[in-house]
Amino acid sequence: MELELTPLFISILAITGLISGVINTIAGGGSNLTLPALMMMGMPADAANATNRVGVFMQSLAAIQGFSAHGKMPTHDLKGIMIPLCIGGLVGSISASFMPVSFLKPVLLFTMLSLSAVILIRPSTVFPGPDETSKLVKGNVQAWWMLLFAGWYGGFVQAGVGFILIAAIGGTLRYDLVRTNALKVLAAGAFTLIALVVFIWRDQVMWVPGLILAASTVVGAKIGVKLSLNVDPKFMKWFLFVMTLAASAAAFL
Repeated sequence: MELELTPLFISILAITGLISGVINTIAGGGSNLTLPALMMMGMPADAANATNRVGVFMQSLAAIQGFSAHGKMPTHDLKGIMIPLCIGGLVGSISASFMPVSFLKPVLLFTMLSLSAVILIRPSTVFPGPDETSKLVKGNVQAWWMLLFAGWYGGFVQAGVGFILIAAIGGTLRYDLVRTNALKVLAAGAFTLIALVVFIWRDQVMWVPGLILAASTVVGAKIGVKLSLNVDPKFMKWFLFVMTLAASAAAFL
């Protein structure tokens, strides 16, 4: 499929990619900007879902480097975290590649509304207290299944997966928000790479708009790391709540 990349569309991709990189690094939901931007160009939903992963993967690499440079990337339980995430990501991306695109909207809407309710009614379920210590995945059945679901969801739809990862990592493993964000972008990068391989195999990635998007999301991710390191945790909680509501509205519309 050929798309006409006009200066207007290039500008839209660059702007939404920049904002998306910031939002995805400090919270999630940036794909609710980039997916519509890609579809505005006349790209089918399945191709937009696949092409969007190029930007998500590149911004994840930039954010991983940023958090690691500041010593905020926990590495002692990476194997335990990544195994269920990658299994879920593979299953989710295969599901997305073959299922009708009509499945994407209800999955996104139900998940975002459920998470918004949890953050509002029982925030301690997602956000650990200041004196809590982190847990290992080994022997933690709830964490394993939550990480598996987060991987499946990220492989399936991507949009809003940052919120799911925060709930899985912060909620079940009790990492503070900064380290949760660091692990979140590492996890997103891992299963996004798996999804990209599947979508490339299915020839669903449109590379030129994908690379334009990637360049701007990298800049946004670098800004997002700096904000994440300095933002007040209370502000982050409310920001996450607002962003999950925004993701719900985006899915509904």
